[in-house]
Amino acid sequence: MDYDTLLQILGASIRFGTPLLLACLAGLYSERAGIFDIGLEGKMLMAAMCTGAVAAITGSVWIGLLAGIAGSLCFALVHGIASITFRGNQLISGVALNFVASGITVLIAQALFRQGGRTPPLSGDGRFNPITLPFADALSSVPLLGPFYAKVLSGHVILVYVAFLLVPLTWWVLYRTRFGLRLRAVGENPASVDTAGVSVVRLRFSAVIITGVLCGLAGAYMSAGLQAGFGREMTAGRGYIALAALIFAKWRPWAALGATMLFGFLQALALRPDVITRTVGFDVPVAALDALPYILTVIVLAGFVGRAIPPRAGGEPYVKER
Repeated sequence: MDYDTLLQILGASIRFGTPLLLACLAGLYSERAGIFDIGLEGKMLMAAMCTGAVAAITGSVWIGLLAGIAGSLCFALVHGIASITFRGNQLISGVALNFVASGITVLIAQALFRQGGRTPPLSGDGRFNPITLPFADALSSVPLLGPFYAKVLSGHVILVYVAFLLVPLTWWVLYRTRFGLRLRAVGENPASVDTAGVSVVRLRFSAVIITGVLCGLAGAYMSAGLQAGFGREMTAGRGYIALAALIFAKWRPWAALGATMLFGFLQALALRPDVITRTVGFDVPVAALDALPYILTVIVLAGFVGRAIPPRAGGEPYVKER
């Protein structure tokens, strides 16, 4: 594999890993607060549809982004009400939202545009455009590091850089702020948090809202950054892959970055079967390459990456003692 090909694959890895990273961080906040959220897929899908539809109607990707976040927040609040207020089963609530999103997104898109459940292609100000980082062109001639900066780090849309900045921000929030300390505590021992006079319900709803915002960013990136419009089931299981990456990362922000970029690398590699063929010396079926991220997901969930211990109070509704 030559250096230029490697740079192309690494650049594609970042593009494919970004929605996984945003969704993984979303799940990190929720699960650290003790709310298991298997509905990341549904929130991403709803956000992607809202962003694509509103951006197509208004011609503004920023209005579309706000609509995507709003759509994701609606689903997040439904999950929060079901799981926190009514103390329902969190897994069932998440799965139900995924099923609802799968159908309602296509229904709304078809009602609005009559294009088989898709939105019209986005262009111009209706989608996110790549950003060239400072001095990228000037440094491209510098051996090794110059092409890496110009072809791998530069040329992505703004949500990619936002996603990467959210990693240290999430680490700081969780480990260096009072809110983060309480959030982690409520996922481990909500009774002790309640005893200290802090509202468990408020903390958990705060985590659910943050999850909704981050899933909104992930879905918006899918339809207005990675692609140019919404299509049926366009998230293609990325919400579940993000959950696997979260387990792989053992609920830690920096490890989540590495895990999601690994999944993104496998997705990027699936688009270059010629590289795999030259490396291994024989033809590898394209379907097998497409399945690589999902195979890794099964391996992670089967526990072959070492024991991952979730927050102790995760998935359990809190009942205040009287």
